[in-house]
Amino acid sequence: MADFVQKTTVKTAVRQLAAPIADVAAFNTIVQSVITGNPFGCVAYAVSGVSHPGVEKARESYVAKIIYQDSSAKTVGNDSGKFSSIAGFNAGAAALLASAPLTAAHTGTPARDTENETYSATIRCRDPNGELYMVTFGRQSVSLTSYSDDGIRTKVETWADTVPALA
Repeated sequence: MADFVQKTTVKTAVRQLAAPIADVAAFNTIVQSVITGNPFGCVAYAVSGVSHPGVEKARESYVAKIIYQDSSAKTVGNDSGKFSSIAGFNAGAAALLASAPLTAAHTGTPARDTENETYSATIRCRDPNGELYMVTFGRQSVSLTSYSDDGIRTKVETWADTVPALA
């Protein structure tokens, strides 16, 4: 019988943040700085005739949280909505807060629960060595996945060290 022969070593690294990223605007600033600034030196590439920039957003997700409180500030309910863009997140949170039927159903006053909201964006990068890897930004961590060259981790880590919110 033939044996399986390892061809690559794919790695994952995670940085837990000392404090959650403050808000969606700060989160977006960090993600956009990678897309527009290309601090990892990624290069454009083509797959099946489709051209891709060296750095591109592969997916994103934003969850707005609403709590409902009674007159004693006791939480009597909660609601959340998951959105695929920051614009949707902001509009959706406003809609949840303004929904009279939801407020009536929860029998409380709605308020944003911003401390428990979550954000996630995954950036796809093509290293000059040909490796395609992902950097996923979350509110409480940053993950580097699908890489094998430790030089990639060093580049991402060196950059992250320069961003105070990623400490």
